[in-house]
Amino acid sequence: MNNSNSQEAILMLEDGTVFKGKSLGTIGTTGGELCFNTGMTGYQEIFTDPSYYGQLVLTTTSHIGNYGVIPTEVESDKIQIKGLVCKEFSTHFSRKMADTSLQEYFEKAGVVGICEIDTRELVRHIRNKGAMNAVISSEILDVEELKLHLKEVPSMAGLELSSKVSTEKPYGLEAENSKYKVAVLDLGVKRNSMDELIARGCECRVFPYNTPFEEMEAWGPDGYYISNGPGDPAATTEAVNTVKEVLKIEKPLFGICMGHQVLAQANGIATYKMKNGHRGLNHPVKNLITGKCEVTSQNHGFAVDAEAVKGHPEVEITHINLNDNTVEGIRMKNKPAFSVQYHPESSPGPHDSEYLFDEFISMINNSIKK
Repeated sequence: MNNSNSQEAILMLEDGTVFKGKSLGTIGTTGGELCFNTGMTGYQEIFTDPSYYGQLVLTTTSHIGNYGVIPTEVESDKIQIKGLVCKEFSTHFSRKMADTSLQEYFEKAGVVGICEIDTRELVRHIRNKGAMNAVISSEILDVEELKLHLKEVPSMAGLELSSKVSTEKPYGLEAENSKYKVAVLDLGVKRNSMDELIARGCECRVFPYNTPFEEMEAWGPDGYYISNGPGDPAATTEAVNTVKEVLKIEKPLFGICMGHQVLAQANGIATYKMKNGHRGLNHPVKNLITGKCEVTSQNHGFAVDAEAVKGHPEVEITHINLNDNTVEGIRMKNKPAFSVQYHPESSPGPHDSEYLFDEFISMINNSIKK
C-alpha cells in the first residue's frame, strides 16, 4: 500500500536527469552516490549496513516496507544509507513479529526518500551511464536550487569513509567457551560477521579503523579479521599500513569486501572504481581452488585489479565473478592471508560462503599448532 498522504518529491541526477515522485520517510533534502541493489528481501539489513554509508539506495524489487521492521534484523546500531529510492513504499506491514513500520523507522532516523517513480527506467539509466551522485528532496522542488545541493555531494572516488562508521573505542564480544582470540579491524563491520566468528568459538576484540598494529597485537590475537566498510580503499591508508604489519608476523588474516581491497593494497595491488559495482543477493562466484560455484551477497563499488594480481609473485586469484570475471577472492602464496570481495556472513542469505569462516578457523588452528 502506498503512502497516500506523502507529498511531492524530486530525484535529480548529476547528469541533469530528473524524476518526480512522492516522499517517504522524513521531509527534507539529502544527497549521495546513487546505486541499485537487486536483492528481493533483506531491506532492513541493507539500510543498516555501514558499507552503504554515503549512498542513496535504489531497490529493484517493487515493494519495500511490506514486512515492517524488527530489531534483530540490523547490521549496525543505526540506518547508514543517505536516502532511499523505490517503486512502491508500504506504510503498513503484515508480519506479526515486526515492531513498527519502515515509515516510522525512517522518520525516527531522519531518512529522506522518494517512491512512485519508474525504477526500471532509472536502473537502466545508471546501469548504462554508471553510478553517479544524486539528490532527493521533498522540501525543495526547484531544480536550479537542487543543482546547488548536488554540487556539495562529494565524489566516492578518493573518499575515506571508514572514520564515519568505525567504533570510536575498542570493545569485546565473546563466546561462552572461547577457543580463539580474533582482532577485528572495524572499517564498517557488520554484526553478523561477529556472530559467525563467535559461533565458531572466537573471542573478538573490535578496534577502530585507525588503530596501530602494535596496539592490536598487544592484545595477543590468534588471527586478524579485516572488515567490510564504505568509501575508496585507496584512501584508507591507516588500515593498509596496519595490514602490512600483520603480514610481516605471518598470523592468520581474513578480509572481506573493503578488507579484501585493503589486503590487495597492502601488497601493492591497485584497486579501481567500477562503473556500477555489485550490490545484491544473487551474484554468482566461482571458487577456482575447488571448481565449485556459490551464490553470494555483495555490496561494493570498487574492485581489485585482476592483471595486477596475475603479475604479483606472492598473490593469486582464488575466486572470480561469473557475470563479469572481476576478482572476487585472493590469497597469499607464502603467508596465511586470504580475502573475498563479497559477504560470506550475509543475512538473510544466501549462506553458500559460510565455509570461508571455517577455513579461517582452520588457518588459526594450524598457526597455533606451530
